[in-house]
Amino acid sequence: MSDVIQLLPDSVANQIAAGEVIQRPASVIKELVENAVDAGATTINVLVVDAGRTSIQVIDNGAGMSETDARLAFERHATSKIRKADDLFALHTMGFRGEALASIAAVAQVGLKTRMEGSDIGTHITISGSKVLSQEPVSCPVGSNFMVENLFFNVPARRKFLKSNATELNNIVAAYERIVLVYPDINFTFHSNGTEVMNLRAGSLRQRIVDVFGRRLNNDMLPVGVDTALCRVHGFVGKPESARKKGAHEYFFVNGRYMKHPYFHKAVMNAFDRLVPIGMQVPYFIYLEVDPANIDVNIHPTKTEIKFENEQAVWQILTAAVKDSIGRFCEVPSIDFDTEGRPDIPLFDPAVDAAPPVPDFNPQYNPFKASASHRSGSAPAGWQQLYDGQPAETGGGGEDLFESVAPDADDPEKPAPVQLSPAPAPVPAEGKSPAHYQYKGCYIMTAVKSGLMIIDQHRADVRIRYERYLDRISRRASGSQRVLFPEVAQFAPSETVMLAKLFPELEAMGFDLADLGGGSYAVNGVPAGLDGVDCVDLLHTMVADAIDKGTGSLDEINKSLALSMARSAAIPQGQVLDNREMDNLVNELFACSNVNYTPDGKSIICILPQKEIEHLLGD
Repeated sequence: MSDVIQLLPDSVANQIAAGEVIQRPASVIKELVENAVDAGATTINVLVVDAGRTSIQVIDNGAGMSETDARLAFERHATSKIRKADDLFALHTMGFRGEALASIAAVAQVGLKTRMEGSDIGTHITISGSKVLSQEPVSCPVGSNFMVENLFFNVPARRKFLKSNATELNNIVAAYERIVLVYPDINFTFHSNGTEVMNLRAGSLRQRIVDVFGRRLNNDMLPVGVDTALCRVHGFVGKPESARKKGAHEYFFVNGRYMKHPYFHKAVMNAFDRLVPIGMQVPYFIYLEVDPANIDVNIHPTKTEIKFENEQAVWQILTAAVKDSIGRFCEVPSIDFDTEGRPDIPLFDPAVDAAPPVPDFNPQYNPFKASASHRSGSAPAGWQQLYDGQPAETGGGGEDLFESVAPDADDPEKPAPVQLSPAPAPVPAEGKSPAHYQYKGCYIMTAVKSGLMIIDQHRADVRIRYERYLDRISRRASGSQRVLFPEVAQFAPSETVMLAKLFPELEAMGFDLADLGGGSYAVNGVPAGLDGVDCVDLLHTMVADAIDKGTGSLDEINKSLALSMARSAAIPQGQVLDNREMDNLVNELFACSNVNYTPDGKSIICILPQKEIEHLLGD
């Protein structure tokens, strides 16, 4: 029997490894920019065409590579970051496995121009599908210039399943933001299809955050800082009033590396307990510095999942640091020293006995004794002259609206007060009883043939408004309501990319947005019927929903926008409704295409069967 196990060729092994390391164009940019940071670059420029499908170029002024290093860098497990296994527990660089360049070269056409400081000439190497096509001397500046073209050209299945250009570009910008937020001392630029998206100059950490996410965030950030023997925590958290439902900027970094950590996220939100409503998100930018020996970053190829040796202790330190920041820096009402003309309120002095107030009253006053001097409805003398020559008016049913005026017994010349005829009291319809009952301002209960029907009023209104908005969008029949004072909405670069894709649909819904540049948009008009809704927060929520769902087709975009608007404008939980409002809500719900579930799959109606009620109450 012949042997069946054999070694895979290097090109095949590299393509398999690339499936883990290089998942999309954003992965290529992450790896190349991190290499530039490790090379000591002070300026890094990134240029993409067609969201990285056509080309990705990363230029840096770092240390560069020699001719031999340039060739060896594309081999698997070739790295300058570590030498032995123990180095994994003392990492101070972003990369260390030596898989990135080999994986990129396995699924793309790569060109590299690089030169080291002190060398008169650099080297130019081209690789396609792990095969070296050429290597020759070239004149180039100090540093490295990577050109990655036709990503996944030899893996058509992977290229086929890439998302739309807007979605991929959004992923690229999001990955780029995670790097630029760690290195505020490095100059970064980013261009897409020849258009500058970001131009970040070196500065402080706070300035870098403001440059990326807008000046409006600057007023909502509170500094965080604590230094312990276990770890150092610094950065910024948002004020409680900056919380939003979706789209809050939440970032964790450990030793300069971005990470996802739900456990630590709960630590931050625990500090805001009872300060923000349940379900709201608060922005934060938290930087942790710990001993590299106490963490493990080598548990996932993307290196975004990091294991801590003392997670519980770090959790407690993080919560305490955020609580301390809120207590020390959160705004409190200021003292008003402008007291001129205000009443003097004496301070309490326990040594001085305060005399109780003495009431003053008229013991002769009797409210049941009629007196002309106490008539509140007396008319002034000579009032009849105002109606000389006017015909007498009659009330409903032909009766006089005014009663006959008789002279006052005490003063014959003074007429008696004018009295209006009492209106007939309304008579309720016989046998009429409320058709619906509301429970705790959240649920509408209605008796049906099979038992008791319970309707969630908020979810019911979400379903109603969702179908209404979706119908308006499809018919392009949404009206726009101009606002008296336009508001300014600030979007991050990653949000701006998605907003550009949503712009035509937002206009069709009734939004009137004017681009002010720098990610700022003036909201000049909103869809009719959104009274009382924060339009800026609604726009952020709609963009965040679109980013989370990765919407591609026009139909999916319309559904996402309609659902976001319906959630924002729907009746909130706890709002008291009268019987007419409940009746209208129920009737509109049962006119919808789906009365049982909201667009995101949550139940709207449940029925408590009659037999179950009888069973609960017993015989």
